[in-house]
Amino acid sequence: MVPAVSVTMRGEPKVYASSESGRRSFCCACGTGLFFTNALLEQMGMVQVRIAVLDDPDAIAPKMQVQTADRIGWMRSAHTLPAFERFPT
Repeated sequence: MVPAVSVTMRGEPKVYASSESGRRSFCCACGTGLFFTNALLEQMGMVQVRIAVLDDPDAIAPKMQVQTADRIGWMRSAHTLPAFERFPT
């Protein structure tokens, strides 16, 4: 989460109301998820930004994981799976 006033972008996102107060923003050209906000975040002046869409995603390291109660079960052990830098042959 970051202060909403600190977010700048090129273009105008498509916004989808995913719940009563939740809104998810997507790139109109490719469909990439960009932001999430809801009534509580707006009251706090904050917005959730998908780290991978930043110009330099390595510049900001995540500090926490949220909503882990809704995590897909196998994500608890995903770090133990074989990893490949590129598609394996």
